[in-house]
Amino acid sequence: MSSRILAIDLGATSGRVIEASVGPDHLSYEVVHRFANGPVETPEGLKWDITGLFEEILVGLKIAGKRTGTITSIGVDSWAVDYGLLSAGVLLSEPFHYRDARTERGVEKVHRTFPFPDLFSKNGLQFLPINTLYQLATEEWDGGAGDSEVLLMIPDLINFWLTGEQRAEITNASTSGLLDVETGEFSPELVGATGARMDLFPPLINPGQPLGALRDSIATEVGFSAPVVSVGSHDTASAVVAAPMRSASSAYISCGTWGLVGVEVARPILTDAAREANFTNERGVDGRIRFLHNVMGLWLLNESVAQWNLKGDPRSVEEFVEAAHDYSGEISLFDVNDPVFMAPGDIPSRIRSWCQSHGVAHVDEPVAIVASIIQSLASAMALAVHTAGSLCATTIDEICMVGGGSAIADLCQSVANHAGIPVVAGPVEATAVGNILVQARAAGLISGDLQSMRALVRSTADLVSYQPMDSEGSTHG
Repeated sequence: MSSRILAIDLGATSGRVIEASVGPDHLSYEVVHRFANGPVETPEGLKWDITGLFEEILVGLKIAGKRTGTITSIGVDSWAVDYGLLSAGVLLSEPFHYRDARTERGVEKVHRTFPFPDLFSKNGLQFLPINTLYQLATEEWDGGAGDSEVLLMIPDLINFWLTGEQRAEITNASTSGLLDVETGEFSPELVGATGARMDLFPPLINPGQPLGALRDSIATEVGFSAPVVSVGSHDTASAVVAAPMRSASSAYISCGTWGLVGVEVARPILTDAAREANFTNERGVDGRIRFLHNVMGLWLLNESVAQWNLKGDPRSVEEFVEAAHDYSGEISLFDVNDPVFMAPGDIPSRIRSWCQSHGVAHVDEPVAIVASIIQSLASAMALAVHTAGSLCATTIDEICMVGGGSAIADLCQSVANHAGIPVVAGPVEATAVGNILVQARAAGLISGDLQSMRALVRSTADLVSYQPMDSEGSTHG
């Protein structure tokens, strides 16, 4: 019987359990269970239904358990920055969603004692009000939060429920703002700025290290036992593993709910220019640094379509994107990174308001707004690519677009056009593929470094290339 690897991949809008077969010259996978995810309005604020998500994970594992072949291992990745607080092994409440408005209070509190330039020199992260650091500063440590005994980021929480082991995987921990950028360890100074206790944080673990076997109760429920292996548990860390970059002069765009745009480097870049450009230094697999900038991503498109659906337009995201392909009218370019677009709600109205307040001609028809979102995202991503190259003194000669955005041909072509650099698009499920590759290497099914794993992706994935084109439709570059 063949061996199988399972990837549990939790995104901000959906989750999936994916089964894969991997060897030195082959990589194939399929989604065995997909389920919805999203923010939940509660009296306390915007939260995640993490308990419900775990139930869906178990459904996926049960489906996998009924299929033939030995399950070699399981790995978990998810979005970053959010966390659960536990006492005596029990989750105190559902985790807050990073888009909850409480983060604004945390920014004010932290920056009163830790100005951002000092913060950047310590943790190397761009300013994002959603970071765990700011979220923790809003907790009532003299109240309910003070009862907590451990803090687990989302994938660490899922791993704990699966295995009983409490660890902090380093790629996700590095998004928290609580790690010293030089040492890669939790910093008492940074943790102290939030009011939290150092003893809340479990030991760090690297991608590829074993976590433990499924709990007996979980194994009985899903119908099999298998080890759980630590992967690049920040979904972008896993996606970058699977980005088919050929060299250090390749840039990546991991485009899902967020668009993470950057390059992979050996050491953090902590210059004033990097701070002013709002770039971040996050840990990657094999000790690499993901030097990148966050762009708002497909959140703008998904939220807009959700709003139109509520108003009676039944078209899907895919149908709107297809209609926008044939749109030839006016395009309104806007700043996709403006904080006004962070919260859930009526994004189309906010786009119109942004354009009006900035003297930009605005469009009102939904298809025109979709075309404007695609072009505005492409412009912001192209700028981030060039900025990344400038900050690390590298001439970027290829952009690898992975994730859901890689399936939107107009977005890929527009990035190539705006950047003047060829784009290689795919794989769409890059996060799961990176998760799978790290597990496969840990199991000895494949060997080699990141470039070896990326070579396997290039030889097995359906990749599409886009050459830069001018306004007349001619290729150049």
